[in-house]
Amino acid sequence: MTAPPVSASFPWPQGRRAAVAVTFDLDAESVMLAIDPAYAERPSLMSHQRYGPVTGVPRLLEVLAERGVRATFFVPGASAERHPAAVEAIVAAGHEIGHHGYEHESLLGRSREEELDILRRGLDALERIGGVRPRGYRAPWWELGTHTLELLAELGFAYDSSLFERDVPYRIPTAHGELIEVPVSWTFDDWERYAFWPEITGSGTIARPSEVLESWWEEIEALAEVGGCAVLTMHPFLSGRPARARALGVLLDRLRERGDLWIATCGEIAEHAAGVPTAP
Repeated sequence: MTAPPVSASFPWPQGRRAAVAVTFDLDAESVMLAIDPAYAERPSLMSHQRYGPVTGVPRLLEVLAERGVRATFFVPGASAERHPAAVEAIVAAGHEIGHHGYEHESLLGRSREEELDILRRGLDALERIGGVRPRGYRAPWWELGTHTLELLAELGFAYDSSLFERDVPYRIPTAHGELIEVPVSWTFDDWERYAFWPEITGSGTIARPSEVLESWWEEIEALAEVGGCAVLTMHPFLSGRPARARALGVLLDRLRERGDLWIATCGEIAEHAAGVPTAP
């Protein structure tokens, strides 16, 4: 059967048909403490979250290194402060660091000053610990505040990765300049497949890694048919578990074997999109 034509006609590099970004949110304890600071008094729950930086990150870095794939790690500032060795290892391995709030705070209903303070605190922690000033941002829970995009441009960010409305990167004008949006989808979020803690998150049904692999592969193949961009969004405390990391490795092998997909960081995709004369 002949594949449908590429409809988006987005000019990917080297004639590639579509793009795939491999991304991780290093939430660790932050995502739970943002829900309720009292969770700090629950050692088992905090240990569940620490699996990400302590065990998941080293394993995932090996999976990526074995295949020569660079990823983007979006890191809350507080996660960097709690787990500097994990951030240093990510940077040393050549991966991109993105901003993901300070304590994974919700931005909904925040004033401009509150949002600016969160962004600056996150920047300070990542510069101090990782030695990098991120060019990209992902909102906690993918929920931008009313001031976020304007503040990102004002602070010199190049791109955001929190919105959903297109299959390819696009431009967002603001009063302080233009941002590139690298759009996301809940389809590619491992939280919806793997996360569970009684009375906090998840239904109790945890997907088999092989099921997630095949689901994501089906979605990627469809996006490739329309020339789109797949942004895989994973969390080291979830996808860093052995069977899940193995499944990710199989997926990366398939992506590389296809030959017509550009596997790139969010920053590389944004940089390329910024040079496209007319956004689709």
